[in-house]
Formats: sequence, structure tokens, C-alpha cells
Amino acid sequence: MERVFLTRHAESELSTLGMTNGDPGIACGLTAEGRVQAHRLGQLLEATPLELCVTSEFERTRDTADLALAGRDVPRLVVPGLNDIRFGRYEGGALREYRAWARAHGPADRPPGGGESRVETVSRYVESYRSILTRPEPSILVVAHSLPVRYALDAAAGRPPAPAVEQIPYAEPFPLRTAELAAAVELLDAWSRDPVWPTLPS
Repeated sequence: MERVFLTRHAESELSTLGMTNGDPGIACGLTAEGRVQAHRLGQLLEATPLELCVTSEFERTRDTADLALAGRDVPRLVVPGLNDIRFGRYEGGALREYRAWARAHGPADRPPGGGESRVETVSRYVESYRSILTRPEPSILVVAHSLPVRYALDAAAGRPPAPAVEQIPYAEPFPLRTAELAAAVELLDAWSRDPVWPTLPS
């Protein structure tokens, strides 16, 4: 890999309602606006050589990739480690309620009802990005979710994970070179081994 384009999926039926969906078995396609966004992503990347497209298991990431790359012969690879976080009892509920819980709990805490801690989530993102770094394809499009994209971009800028982070815009590609993604992965890996939330300004 020489460069990667990290991209959040286009607007989905649940995300536009501000609802959580961390279960890939739950159907959640794109909205009409989401399909427009995915086509626009394709236009943004039409002059960019792409040798591989990586998605998570979720319908909304695969649909975004399909629309953005329509008419192009770009192989696909599904990486389950890039799936959205598992929300436990907050699954299918308001995202604001989960974010309130996350702000009030430590990075190793799991949401009740079989949810996933931020440490567990970051650890699988680390392994997923490491696998992408070893790919032979020079230019790779990754269509995933706000959290894995935000954590990677923040880490590339030297910022560790936080309990609640700014959402990534829909269907917008963020390019990183090999060295930038590798540095982000090392920061995330180090944080996952000694996880502490950053001190927020008062």
C-alpha cells in the first residue's frame, strides 16, 4: 500500500435518524440522499487509480462502494474488523444516549447488554489497518464507519481516542500515505495497551 482513502459510508436510513446500528445483520441501506452522496464520491475519485476497495460487513458500506465504483473494475475485500462498535443495550436507540454513556465511562468499560468497550474496538481497528498496510495494491479505498475513520485521522494527527468524537462527514475521502497510517496505527496500539481518556479543557 502506498496510499489509502478513508471514507465513511453515505447517509443511511438509521444514521439520518440519529440511531445506532452496530449489528451487521440488521438491514440498513442508504437513503435517497445517501445514494446521491455515494455517486458524488465516485465523481471525486473517478480520476484516481484504485486497485482495491475495502469495506466493513455492513450493507451501508457495501452499497456506498457499489455506487461510488459503478463501472469500475475494482476488487473488493470485506474486513469485519472495521465494523462499527457493538452498542449492547443501546443498539437501535438514539446515538446521543450511547454517547452520554461513553462520556461517563472508562475506555475499558463495556456497555450493558453485550456491548463492546472502546479498547476492544480500537484493538480490532489496529489489526484491520495493519492488514491493509501489508496489501500489495498501491491505492486503496476504505469505506467504513465514522468511528474507525475518525480514530485513524485523529491518531495520524497525534491525537489519541476520546470518549466521544466528532462525526466524519458522509462519503468524503480522506487520503493518508503509508507512513501516516502506520504512525496512526502505532499510536492507537500504544493507547489500547494503556488506555486513558485525554483530559478535556474545562
